[in-house]
Amino acid sequence: MPKVKTKKSAAKRFKIRSGGSIKRSQAYLRHILTKKSTKRKRHLRGTTNVHDSNKRAIRAMLPYAS
Repeated sequence: MPKVKTKKSAAKRFKIRSGGSIKRSQAYLRHILTKKSTKRKRHLRGTTNVHDSNKRAIRAMLPYAS
């Protein structure tokens, strides 16, 4: 049986936590920042969990993540 390749773009975007949840960074903080309020930009910092409906697809892209 050949090894299954990891999708490298997904490996750079997601990390699987020890409890099984998947960590991701938040979107909408890359450009066109002048029109966004400071509060909005501040709340977009940091990480959040992946929604349950997307977990199965992400786990398929990361076959060897624990």
